[in-house]
Amino acid sequence: MKHGGLAAITFFLLSIPLFATGPNTPARVATLTITPGVITPLHLRPEFNSVIKMPEEVTSVVLGSPGTFKAEHNEGEPDFVYVKPIMPGPNQSNLLINTKSGLHVSLELINDGAGANDTPVDFLVEYKAGAGFLLIKAPVIPDEDPNEKTPAATAAPGTGNYPAHASTSAPPPSALELEFQQQSRINTPDWTKWESRQIETSVGDVRQWDNQVIVSYSILNPTANAIEIVPPQIQLAGIKLKKKKKKKGSNIIADQLEIRDYRLSSTRLDPGARADGVVLFDRPNYKESAEKLYLQIAQADKVDQPILVQLPFTPPIAGDAR
Repeated sequence: MKHGGLAAITFFLLSIPLFATGPNTPARVATLTITPGVITPLHLRPEFNSVIKMPEEVTSVVLGSPGTFKAEHNEGEPDFVYVKPIMPGPNQSNLLINTKSGLHVSLELINDGAGANDTPVDFLVEYKAGAGFLLIKAPVIPDEDPNEKTPAATAAPGTGNYPAHASTSAPPPSALELEFQQQSRINTPDWTKWESRQIETSVGDVRQWDNQVIVSYSILNPTANAIEIVPPQIQLAGIKLKKKKKKKGSNIIADQLEIRDYRLSSTRLDPGARADGVVLFDRPNYKESAEKLYLQIAQADKVDQPILVQLPFTPPIAGDAR
């Protein structure tokens, strides 16, 4: 996975007039730089199509609520995704978009309702890949006489096939990168098989800094078919008991915790392939006795049937590792 630690998200809006029957609908066009862990709100309106343009070919589109929103993508326009509400609204859902090189974008779909004429509609969102996402390939050097000495090649920053920071020392890797590298170096993880699931999983180190927890893991595709996986999620779930006329009933409660950052080597797994990942999230200070903490891993075509790997609520403290 090509990943970058971008500090901020580039965002500009242009107001453009739109003439329709009735009041004018404020329309917006946005250009965004893909930033890991950032969820983009997308304001929609019934009877209007919104366009999402990715910087490269889209490989999978996962819609949280197909009954309230519609997302379309076809091979003839590989970089585009079209989204629109199919209910009068207002309602909300989420959308995950993955590309062929491992970029992924998470959006919050917001249907403001057919009557919200004064609310802007995001007609076009164009994503740009930051410099950290670019796959920089070494230049092809022709065969030369080994006895012939030539001066070292130089290039202006940001030009040709040379990285812009080639002449400067690389910054030290973060704790997240170190955990990711360590998980990637494990040759034979202890795989766990899941009933009626195509993938197998393995959890590595689980460490805590203050109220933040980092989890490293691996995913294996032992089948004969390629599969797509979506970015990880962290869930706090359990059973809440309620008393009703001396009878006990139970309700399942589940909350998604905020993810600070993550790494995932690939979202596409060919037959026999493996992906390594690490996720950093904010752990709550407390929980109810029936609640448990889970790492949620899902296939792109089965997001409603995720694998839930239980995590310790109080993992070991990472001291000098930070």
